[in-house]
Amino acid sequence: MSNTPLRTLIRTKRFMYASALLVLIASLAVLQNRAVGQTPARSAPAGPDQHRAMLTTYCFTCHNTRIKTGGLALDGLNLEAAADDAQTWEKALRKLRGHLMPPPGSPQPPQKDVDAFVAWMENNLDSHAADAHNKAPRAGHVPVQRLNRTEYAAVVKTLVGVDVKAADVLPQDIQVEGFDNIAAALSVSPSFLSQYITAARQVAKLAIGSPNPRVSNVKYSIAANQNPDDPLPLGTRGGIRFKHNFPADGEYRITMNDLGVGLYTGPIENESTLVIMIDGKIVFRKPIGGPKDQALADRKAAPGRAEIMERFTKIPVQVEAGVRDVVVAFIDRSHVETDENVANPAAFGGLTGSIAQANGRMPRLVDGVVIAGPYNPKGVSRTPSRDLIFVCEAKPRDPGAKEEASCARQITENLARRAFRRPVTAEDVARLMPFYEAGREGGASFDQGIEQVVAAVLASPDFLYRAIRGPKGTGPGNEFALTDLELASRLSFFLWNTGPDEELLTLAAAGGLSKPGAMEKQVRRMLADPKAASLVTSFAVKWLNLDGLDSVKPDPMLFPGFNEQLRHDFLSEAEAFIGSILLEDRSVVDLLTADYTFLNERVARHYGISGVTGTQFRRVTLAEKERWGLLGKAAVLMRTSYGDRTSPVLRGAWVLDKLLGTPPTPPPPDTATDLSQKAGEQPKTVRARLEQHRNKASCNQCHGVIDPTGLSLENFDAIGVWRTVDRQANAPIDASTALPNGVSINGPVELRAQLADRPVTFARVLTEKLMMYALNRQLEYFDMPQVRAVVRGAAKDNYKLSSIVLGIVNSDGFRKQGAAAAPIVAAK
Repeated sequence: MSNTPLRTLIRTKRFMYASALLVLIASLAVLQNRAVGQTPARSAPAGPDQHRAMLTTYCFTCHNTRIKTGGLALDGLNLEAAADDAQTWEKALRKLRGHLMPPPGSPQPPQKDVDAFVAWMENNLDSHAADAHNKAPRAGHVPVQRLNRTEYAAVVKTLVGVDVKAADVLPQDIQVEGFDNIAAALSVSPSFLSQYITAARQVAKLAIGSPNPRVSNVKYSIAANQNPDDPLPLGTRGGIRFKHNFPADGEYRITMNDLGVGLYTGPIENESTLVIMIDGKIVFRKPIGGPKDQALADRKAAPGRAEIMERFTKIPVQVEAGVRDVVVAFIDRSHVETDENVANPAAFGGLTGSIAQANGRMPRLVDGVVIAGPYNPKGVSRTPSRDLIFVCEAKPRDPGAKEEASCARQITENLARRAFRRPVTAEDVARLMPFYEAGREGGASFDQGIEQVVAAVLASPDFLYRAIRGPKGTGPGNEFALTDLELASRLSFFLWNTGPDEELLTLAAAGGLSKPGAMEKQVRRMLADPKAASLVTSFAVKWLNLDGLDSVKPDPMLFPGFNEQLRHDFLSEAEAFIGSILLEDRSVVDLLTADYTFLNERVARHYGISGVTGTQFRRVTLAEKERWGLLGKAAVLMRTSYGDRTSPVLRGAWVLDKLLGTPPTPPPPDTATDLSQKAGEQPKTVRARLEQHRNKASCNQCHGVIDPTGLSLENFDAIGVWRTVDRQANAPIDASTALPNGVSINGPVELRAQLADRPVTFARVLTEKLMMYALNRQLEYFDMPQVRAVVRGAAKDNYKLSSIVLGIVNSDGFRKQGAAAAPIVAAK
């Protein structure tokens, strides 16, 4: 018992020595970790030192001042003053978000460490940008820009009511990141300008019309006028629809050269009714076929057939001047309820009721329609175009009277104000009136003088170009706020793809657009207008690269059911789906997750969905989760494929670029990208061919990021049909993969879940692209804090489009013009 205290004392001392030793070892470990730039195992508050440790371990090995891989050295940058190197850090952040840095095959930092660094750096940069004393630029410079051809067509339609097929009269514009409205790329050459002037003269002639034009013959062929965007009216078939300019009021004669009444009388076995409709009104209706016509053709042969066709030759109709919608077609009931169970319905266009026609049992237009006239013209009545132009009527007692000149001046002022998107000055009118006077020379009419004014206005630089000059006295090297009129023009082209309407122009001219609440009121009004559909066709479709769907040519041997009508329907589905979210002001994240789409019979059959009949698109709820959102749309899947196979590389790069905002680095020019199989080689799946291709470590640095995303979409073939077996390789489809962040997924449903799990990422990508589209320039590093601020504001409203748009129009980038870059001076 006497030894017990001693033993206790010894044990206590040993415990204290051991504890001290452990503390010493832990302290040395901490010091060692700090010495090599690593964080201790124990969690520590986030700060520059902790993040520098991650950079030291995973980034500085390549990106240091000695090696400087990719021209980038990070080790010399001061994290305490990261905003001083904002341009470099914004590039690095994009690489980190997309797992492009460190490249696959290199040691990877834990995802939580990457997320922590990205959040810390973004907060650092954003806080510095919000500092009122910060002298960094807040807006980029937008040079003088001309109207691109899409804007030109939209403005002409609004201004003088003439529909222009821009692709027919103007050359293709240069695209930057998919957009054709970037100011720096909208260059002009003498030949380019000549085409704009020619287009101006044609538009002026169509808008004014002619009271006594020469008789002309215009033929509309079937092949050239099969426009899926403007289908035949419901209840008609076997015809044609087109726009025709009737230059004056009077009689026009319409001829159908061939209705399929040939050597075989099958098409006229049953009676059908041919109708001619102008602007929706039936102006001619007559039957063809039936027992009497069949007997006539059988008895008299060619003369009998000619007698039948005589009833449809030079049909007189009275038409008022203007561009009118003309339909020539047949009214007939369908001979079958549906062609859903008919073998290869694509051979008949895939439409209910077309089978009998395709088999030659119904009459149809074969050679098109000819319109001749006008005969006995009666002048030019009021047309939509003339209503827009002739805001007054001149009725002088003799040519050149004061009333006539006053009306011409009034028309010129009104037209120029709307075309120039600002109030006009006396000097503006003085420059334009000589064109009116030149048009009246030689006894020409008042209308001919106004026609020259219209052409002059449409060829004027004030119409063709948009320029930001700022308030008077603004220096070229300073950042300044846009005037109200400049804001109105920028806002209108952003939301409508055309110039300001009367309400917006009047408000801006009075200086009211910059008043509190005025901008929001106008934005909400304009988003509710049908013209806001340009956000779908001119922004979203081009952002997602779906306007290039024609570039994919599916192999007819591999995809016999594919046709051009189906290609068009793919785009129609995508536009209707995108429009239902953007134009109905839903959360933009629904573009990824929405459980519905818009289908007609053709696309529904392509997707394997029953119960949808007819050519009209309608909203359909999707039971198959694989089809939800953009990832399940045939337009996306075909656009990211080749004509003979899928491409996990194209699809993966598309997701990285369009949905995640981290476009992968393009391959070097000499990189082999052909995955075609050699003749006689055992067929392999695309996945197997791709794995063989990326065996090299240098290839895997890019493919390791791109391919996993694309492989998860392999169940969709090159035209978007769902499959479980690769028919060429006779092997099951394997869509399992591991994403660069280490998460394992299998198929599009799980890929979509990963994308939707971080809605802020997708919202930021859309906002960045939408801001670029709105500003008509590529974004700079100093724009990114504004993009993130817009997204944070929109998050409070579930990322609705209206919230994102309001955030953009209230940003410095939208409301200001930055200083122009200093000119490069050649050394002497």
